[in-house]
Amino acid sequence: MSIGILGTKLGMTQIFDESGKAVPVTVIQAGPCPITQIKTVATDGYNAVQVGFLEVREKQLSKPELGHLSKAGAPPLRHLLEYRVASTDGLELGQALTADRFEAGQKVDVQGYTIGRGFSGYQKRHGFARGPMSHGSKNHRLPGSTGAGTTPGRVYPGKRMAGRYGNDKTTIRGLTVVRVDADRNLLLVKGSVPGKPGALLNITPATVVGQQA
Repeated sequence: MSIGILGTKLGMTQIFDESGKAVPVTVIQAGPCPITQIKTVATDGYNAVQVGFLEVREKQLSKPELGHLSKAGAPPLRHLLEYRVASTDGLELGQALTADRFEAGQKVDVQGYTIGRGFSGYQKRHGFARGPMSHGSKNHRLPGSTGAGTTPGRVYPGKRMAGRYGNDKTTIRGLTVVRVDADRNLLLVKGSVPGKPGALLNITPATVVGQQA
């Protein structure tokens, strides 16, 4: 896995390319992400880099968390994420990863959590058909039959029913970086990404499934 960067979704807008066509883009505040820990085969059994994102007040973190970050000279950070790498050569504790790691035209994978929709019913969550809407019907948005009769006399696990909808981790692969604003650490990515404005995102160089970047 290549080292990526953490960021937050700011929202969507559109820009115009050289031919004058409107391109829908998502604006992402990417980094800066200081390196908070470097793991090697000698010390941990594998090579990895841990990065942090989103500076917060000290009172919002525990003493063990503050102690861990202080070893790298990093400020209090809300989020930590580890990337496995083939080698840690050229990486240093406290080194800041910024949006200039990416360039226009590059393909990236963006991971985040989808918008949570709370406790949702059968129609909204699974697309079930409604019952009759005529007067007297008592089955407008009910599930209908949910299981067998006497045998086995229970509902099978995994049955599609009403429940929590959304807030699932998902990855959108192969998105194109349209523009990089290194001064403000902004990435403009073509298309939509998971979550609502303010959601945490993990942006990594795009990889071919089954292969290491």
